[in-house]
Amino acid sequence: MDNKTDYRKYSKELRKTLDIAYKSKILTAKIRKNELYINAKKVMLFYPMEFEIDLRDLLNDDKTFYLPKVSGKSLLACPYSKSLTKSAMGIMEPDTLPINPCELDLIIVPALMTDKKGYRLGYGGGYYDRFITSTDAKTICAIPEELTVDELPYAEHDIKIDCVITA
Repeated sequence: MDNKTDYRKYSKELRKTLDIAYKSKILTAKIRKNELYINAKKVMLFYPMEFEIDLRDLLNDDKTFYLPKVSGKSLLACPYSKSLTKSAMGIMEPDTLPINPCELDLIIVPALMTDKKGYRLGYGGGYYDRFITSTDAKTICAIPEELTVDELPYAEHDIKIDCVITA
């Protein structure tokens, strides 16, 4: 594999074979022990799509949580509420008004794959890369070990993640 398209196809197929519920529990526990998470008060989490790691149990922690909402080519950080709407992309999003991303302490970023340098492979829209550049928040990516490789192809606009947690 030498391009992002091949890696995306491979990772989507591979994660269908994994016990995502089990991996999600382990990764949730590891995040709770991570210093970046412990020190964060305002955390942006993602709502899982099918076959994606589910970290929603973190919503029970004593922090203020936000979920992403797509607006055009931008990602917004909106306060979490139980009132969610399915977007045109099929992602559950909050119905709340966005905050300034600079208010966030931590962003838990989804990924199809990560590498040992801290680069992640997303779905190809660049939403998170653009969003992360608008804030000083730290970033964590939690992912099954099977979806981590030595090196992914990356471009100048791809943003490294501060901490990759595997299980």
